[in-house]
Amino acid sequence: MSSLPPPTQPPRALDPALLAQLERVAVTVAREAASLVLQQRPARLDPRAKTSATDVVTVMDTRSEEAIRRRLRELRPEDALLGEEGGASIGSTGITWVVDPIDGTTNYLYDLPLYAVSVAAAVGSPPALGWRPVAGAVVAAAWDVCWSAHLGGGARRQGPGGVPVAAVHVGGGSELGQALVATGFGYRPERRAVQAQVLTRVLPQVRDIRRLGSAAVDLCLVADGRMDAYFETGLNPWDLAAGWLVVTEAGGVVLGPDEPGENEAKLTVAGNPVLAALLGDLLAH
Repeated sequence: MSSLPPPTQPPRALDPALLAQLERVAVTVAREAASLVLQQRPARLDPRAKTSATDVVTVMDTRSEEAIRRRLRELRPEDALLGEEGGASIGSTGITWVVDPIDGTTNYLYDLPLYAVSVAAAVGSPPALGWRPVAGAVVAAAWDVCWSAHLGGGARRQGPGGVPVAAVHVGGGSELGQALVATGFGYRPERRAVQAQVLTRVLPQVRDIRRLGSAAVDLCLVADGRMDAYFETGLNPWDLAAGWLVVTEAGGVVLGPDEPGENEAKLTVAGNPVLAALLGDLLAH
């Protein structure tokens, strides 16, 4: 595994003022979409299968992505877009918006509060090698909590009811045996079988495991010091783009594969530098 920090310097065209502006756009768009999926959740969601019978998309995933696309066209009309539900467009600025309209759709389907909207601006073309998020926001809709960051600007959280923005930082733990670790599982039965085997190896070596159902929220909780570390295989760019940046701007690291390609076997590990390295070593053996 290799460390995947964002660039130490923003691309020449992305000055600090622009990066801060991109964060504000991400927050605005993610908050609006989160309000949509929370307040307009219908009694029937009409789920349909995607990669497997248990991997579903709802009508609100589609509506949320459409709303995000429309808003980004208004605010950043020359940028490209990559969305989980097939929303893609070509831009001319070198910036691509990578969006997950509902991260944690199964939770949303069951009306469980652990789901989020993730919106990130990236340079490069996900999932090609070298793409990097430079601004982003994750809004946990039912919690009314927003985490956001831009490259070189640190990471922050705003709580419900207009609670003032507060800087966030990863926890300082250094013992894997005392770490609360989050993870997630894929939807294909063969992948789940492998993940179950990995879990039997990890669980005895850590304080405990949490499976919340949203990679974006998991990453932000690591950034916020409320989870010590996180690992999962098979993440797509829209699953991790905004959360990845929030973690690294909060003083953490995200470890991942060296090459782009199919996501089936890719492993992502996040945490402070010490715990991420220890967990990565454990998972590699």
